[in-house]
Amino acid sequence: MKNVIIAGALLLLAGCTITRQAEVSHVDAPNGVVRLNYNQAMLQNARYDAYLTNGTATRECQSMGYATASFYGEPIKTCSLVSGSVCLNETMTIQYKCLGYATRPGANPWY
Repeated sequence: MKNVIIAGALLLLAGCTITRQAEVSHVDAPNGVVRLNYNQAMLQNARYDAYLTNGTATRECQSMGYATASFYGEPIKTCSLVSGSVCLNETMTIQYKCLGYATRPGANPWY
């Protein structure tokens, strides 16, 4: 009976979803690409807030002279911590493409 309770508790923990804050990991200004990462531990179901992540990517794009960022591709999973043959932690990479050209506020394009 004790083993059944422990197994049930592990299944409940495995189903828990937590929100992670994705952080900028790579910026490629010439190609206009921003990559953000977050970690997902074993038995976790981590996700990211698409609105906040898009805002972070857009700020990075604007700092490079682009107007906005657009999500593209699929998230990339990479095992970042291995113990034997078990992956204990995965790094999730989200990619954004920078689009358009930003103008300076108050700049007159005709001069």
